[in-house]
Amino acid sequence: MGKLLFFVYAIGVIIRIYLGLNDLSAAIADRVEVSTPLNSWKRVIEGVSLYNQNINPYDGDLFHETPLVLIFFSYLTSTLSELHIYLVFIVCDVITAIILYYTSKIYTENLLKEQLRIKDVHIKQSTELLIPIHFAVVNPVYVCSVYLLNPYTVLNCVAKTTTVFNNLFLAICLFAMVKRQTILGSFSLALASLSTFYTFGLVAPLMISCAPTESKKKTGSFVVTFLLCTLITCSLLCACSVVMGEWMFLDTVYGFILNIRDLKPNIGLFWYFFTEMFEHFRALFVCAFQLNASVLYVIPLSIRLRRDPLLLATSLLALTAVFKSYPSIGDVGFYLSLLPMHRHNFYFMQQAFIVACFFVGCTVFAPTVWHLWIYSRSANANFYFGVTLAFATTQIFLITDLLFAYIKREFAMKHGMKRKINGKEARLMLD
Repeated sequence: MGKLLFFVYAIGVIIRIYLGLNDLSAAIADRVEVSTPLNSWKRVIEGVSLYNQNINPYDGDLFHETPLVLIFFSYLTSTLSELHIYLVFIVCDVITAIILYYTSKIYTENLLKEQLRIKDVHIKQSTELLIPIHFAVVNPVYVCSVYLLNPYTVLNCVAKTTTVFNNLFLAICLFAMVKRQTILGSFSLALASLSTFYTFGLVAPLMISCAPTESKKKTGSFVVTFLLCTLITCSLLCACSVVMGEWMFLDTVYGFILNIRDLKPNIGLFWYFFTEMFEHFRALFVCAFQLNASVLYVIPLSIRLRRDPLLLATSLLALTAVFKSYPSIGDVGFYLSLLPMHRHNFYFMQQAFIVACFFVGCTVFAPTVWHLWIYSRSANANFYFGVTLAFATTQIFLITDLLFAYIKREFAMKHGMKRKINGKEARLMLD
């Protein structure tokens, strides 16, 4: 298994180096599925250039990263060459894969311990549904492989999008969840939420994970974790204001995300809808769309999935990748790499083949239809939006299938797989 893991890391790094040094890297960085106004490396370079010339990059509508990110990349570009900067992105991707490996390992081991503790509750008919011991060894390798070899994360790294760093912070946050480390989880979540507020919803699984086992102390622990995340986030925002000497960046970063000022096409659903929207209805639908993308699912899913915080975090990340205003394939690739952690639920998933086919189809058709629309002029925006709508629908099917599989397995573990009617085994017959 160690040799296989080394092979996966080697292949992942080689692919990234080859594509990064290839002429295709510029074309990949220009793809709307990969780069958005929020994570584009070109916009980062232009913002850094303005900052180095003592021009406020937040005066226009070009740069949408936070001042701390601006300072970091200003230092990075002034001290490292372009090749070394790209190596930094590759190293961040490798570190993310390593963290996800240990996150999956600890998570699966915790599931096995919990399964052993409550084994008397499981009825005999459900023993085949128990998690095998070898999952603790195999699942982490699958998680690492999916992240390093997934075309979405590979292209995300080759384009040098800032989503690479955001994925690193999210991986650290998930690791802190399974290790029940409140401070590390709060700090990493604050860093991940600094550029986009959508991921702050992960505070719910973080609070559940870090809560003590005694029910009397849980409420206080929830409040402490939430206040700690909020305090760290506010401290980082204050540090940003000290760097810039003003609070103008709030409107340029968060106001830009909330108001959807750039309607350039992407893999999301906002751009087409608000291009066609009448202006006097805009405020209503902006509120509806943003609530759907940020807080609408947090409370109900937290109540239902309170026994599995990592599945809750995976679901929230997936929903965010579907409904946020400026999604990219880097967001999709990250939550897809988390799915092997929940391999014990795959037995009850019924739409895996359809979902896989649609993922492949949408990935192929998106650049094809874009070329027909923009370059050949033989198609229009409806064609490209149709692909993005199918892509979003595919992800929703995947999420719901996974959540239903979790519920079905939970029911089967308690009540068994067999169904009886009037003392006889039930059968489904077609007349």
